Amino acid sequence: MECHSLLRTDKEFAELYQRRADLVYRLCFIYLKNPVDVEDAVQSVFLKLIKAPMAFNDLEHEKAWLTVTTRNYCKDILKSWWTSRRVALETLPDIVSWNGEEPSGKVITKLLSLPEKYKTVLYLYYFEEYTVKEIAEMLERKESTIQTQLSRGRKRLKIDLGGNYFE
Repeated sequence: MECHSLLRTDKEFAELYQRRADLVYRLCFIYLKNPVDVEDAVQSVFLKLIKAPMAFNDLEHEKAWLTVTTRNYCKDILKSWWTSRRVALETLPDIVSWNGEEPSGKVITKLLSLPEKYKTVLYLYYFEEYTVKEIAEMLERKESTIQTQLSRGRKRLKIDLGGNYFE
């Protein structure tokens, strides 16, 4: 009986982490918008990877698995009791600023303020350079839906930015 171990060595996992940690961090930041929550989410996603008894076919399969797992994990966090019932910092009288790291650029700030269905599609298309077909497969939506969300997202972003971008 042949035994195929799906466990990764420490070196393989370290290489995988180096390759994909930035991707997972950026995706988590789009959803959660809080560096502390993002760091927890990144850790949890990679723990899921350690526990997942699976082998990837290639680097694209690995990237797609991490993208979908990250998206699902962040959505679960956003739906959780803790997230839905806590008070936003903006509503508190004295806001203690975090370490001064603001999202860089006006475009990314406006992108983060879009509804989830637009920002996810725009991010995957423009920042991760996925095709419409690949995004449709990852998000389990029709290609036409992705194209419509890209178009509407671009229009909303253009309006938010004052109409000077994407021209």
